[in-house]
Amino acid sequence: MTPFIAELTGTTVLIALGAGVVANVLLHGTKGNSSGLIVIAFGWCVAVFVGVYIAADVSGAHLNPAVTVALAVAGKFDWHLVPTYLLAQFLGAMMGSFLAWVLYKDHFDKTTDPGLILAVFSTGPAIRKPLNNFLTEFIATCVFMLAVMFIHKGDMKLGSLDALPVALLVLGIGLSMGGPTGYAINPARDLGPRIIHALLPIPHKGPSDWQYAWIPVVAPLAGAVAAVLLFQIL
Repeated sequence: MTPFIAELTGTTVLIALGAGVVANVLLHGTKGNSSGLIVIAFGWCVAVFVGVYIAADVSGAHLNPAVTVALAVAGKFDWHLVPTYLLAQFLGAMMGSFLAWVLYKDHFDKTTDPGLILAVFSTGPAIRKPLNNFLTEFIATCVFMLAVMFIHKGDMKLGSLDALPVALLVLGIGLSMGGPTGYAINPARDLGPRIIHALLPIPHKGPSDWQYAWIPVVAPLAGAVAAVLLFQIL
């Protein structure tokens, strides 16, 4: 398996499981309907664990353009590999969200709230204030990336559970910082599925909220770069 395939596969599984748990909680008539943010956060935790476990040995399991770009800025990743990783991540995010739609198609068809439909694919603010929304995603991604750098600085070995610390980190961020914007902390996770939302023939869907779409792309990139610079200072 090449690094491209590893990033593609890991991100596809990550988003399929992540979007899947959101669909299970939000869409009409599912077994998990209205089970809440804690279920979503745990679902994303498992999604990250599995995605990282799939890709770690081959590509390092970035699964996130913010991680790839930040590591390149820090001099820990070759810039010439960045386009390959980003392409794999965005394609994987699109494929994963498409699989979630296939799985929950009947429930998408029965859901009449366009906001709930969009929320399966991409994040959105609970209170729409662009500056505050940007700062939320910036801070959450900065905390995520800084913690990841410290986790990988150590020599802790957990065998087959090596992916667990990052998964638990995502769980913690979701539970503590996920309320204002839904914690994208990953440009591919938000933009790729948003594109799929725009393309799919889903009854009752509304617009894809492109006015907001730049925030979960730019803020995580800026937050991750700030984190690696802070890590170097520390």
